[in-house]
Amino acid sequence: MTTPYDFSARTVEGAEQSLSAYQGKVLLIVNVASKCGFTPQYAGLEALYRRLSPMGFAVLGFPCDQFGQQEPGNEAEIRDFCSLNYDVTFPLFAKIEVNGESTHPLYRHLKKAAPGLLGSEGIKWNFTKFLVDAKGHVVKRYAPTDKPESIERDLVALLEAGPSD
Repeated sequence: MTTPYDFSARTVEGAEQSLSAYQGKVLLIVNVASKCGFTPQYAGLEALYRRLSPMGFAVLGFPCDQFGQQEPGNEAEIRDFCSLNYDVTFPLFAKIEVNGESTHPLYRHLKKAAPGLLGSEGIKWNFTKFLVDAKGHVVKRYAPTDKPESIERDLVALLEAGPSD
């Protein structure tokens, strides 16, 4: 079975990172953008990360510029924006594409494992979120309008359940 742990991505610092480094953690994988109406969700994502990371949770942020060119900066600008404006400490990756021919392989997997409304695989906008359990199963897809705090109950339930088959 393929899981998110089978993929790798370039970090915002430029290093290739195997997602196997997050094996055994509950993950919230999010396509993010700095100039979006949903950008304030960075604060909620960071709050969840700080509160729940000791229990085995991580947020993985993947900047994307496919929706209204709302992530125009380079990786250094993205990192600085997130740090200065939202004190983001969760892992950020280099810009990727989440739709189309150049879709990052991780997002091909996520979209197939957890399609959206009416079975649509396409990502509709920034801040679409995918919840992955500690075994690497893609459990749920959340819309951009789903605020991080509304997801906390699902996260805690998975963290308390621990790894299962």
